[in-house]
Amino acid sequence: MNLLIIKLGATGDVVRTTPLLEILHGDVTWITAAKNLPLLKNLRPRLHALAWEQRDSAATKTYDLVINLEDTLESCQFAQTLKCGQFFGAFLGADGQMTYSDDARGWFDMSLISRFGKAPADKLKLANRRTYQDLIFDGLKFKFKGEKYVLPAPAKTNLYGDVAISPKAGAVWPMKNWAYYADLKCELEARGLVVNLLPERATLLEHLGDVKNHRVLVSGDSLPMHFGLGIGTRCVSLFTCTGPWEIFNYGIQTQITSPLLAEFFFQRGMDERAIKAIPLEEVLAATLAQLK
Repeated sequence: MNLLIIKLGATGDVVRTTPLLEILHGDVTWITAAKNLPLLKNLRPRLHALAWEQRDSAATKTYDLVINLEDTLESCQFAQTLKCGQFFGAFLGADGQMTYSDDARGWFDMSLISRFGKAPADKLKLANRRTYQDLIFDGLKFKFKGEKYVLPAPAKTNLYGDVAISPKAGAVWPMKNWAYYADLKCELEARGLVVNLLPERATLLEHLGDVKNHRVLVSGDSLPMHFGLGIGTRCVSLFTCTGPWEIFNYGIQTQITSPLLAEFFFQRGMDERAIKAIPLEEVLAATLAQLK
C-alpha cells in the first residue's frame, strides 16, 4: 500500500502517533513540522519523512490511504488536493468549512473543529476514557494492542541520574507548570538521590538521551513524558489542566490527576490554584515508589 500521514505537531503528539507505523505496512510518507524530522528520518524502511515546506513533492502521487490528523485550515486545504482511495481525518467540506471523515469522529468530535462546537467538544474530552491510540486505531479499523512508540536511537549525553525533572511547559499551557518541582528536588536529594532538571538541548535526540539516562522522569503532560514512555523510563506524570485518560501508560507510568482538573480543564490561562492543587507529598511518594 501507498500511505500518507499528515501530523505536524506538537512534537509529543507526533511521537504518540508513531504506533501507527507498527500496523501500516507499505510505503508511508509522513509530513511533519521540520523540527520533528530527526525523530522520523531513517526510522524504518519505506518511511519517507517530509517537512511541511516540502509537501508539494508528495502531492504528485496517488495514495491508497491518506490520514490527516491536523485540524488547521492549511492542512485541510492541502489534503483536499491529494488523490487517494481512502481518506481518514480532517478535510474541507463542500461549504469550505473544516470537517472530518465519519470514521474519524471518535477523535475529532473532541477537537477544535468538532461538529458540536468547542464547549461541547471540551466536555466530551473531559468525559473520554479512551486513549489516543485506541481512538485512532479504531477509526482505521484496527485494534490497539499496546503497540509501542517508534523512536530513533537517542544521542549520547553526559547527564545521568536517578530522577529527571522537567519543570517547564510551553507558553501555551502555563498551568502545566506545577508549583513544587524545586521542593521535590530537595526532598529527593535529601534521600541521597541524584536529581537533574532537564536542560534545553540543541537537538531532540539529545533531549531523548537525557530522558533515557534516568530511572524515573517527573513531568507534566509534555514531550519529555512521551519520550519516557517511548524509551522505557518510568514516569510520574502530573495532569493539572489536561486529562490523563488519552495517555496509554505502557505499564511504566504513574498518573497523578489534579483534584481541580474539571475546573481548569483545557484552559490556557493561569491560575495559581491549578498549579498548587497536587500536593508535594503525593508526587514524592509516587516517585519513590517508581524508583523501587
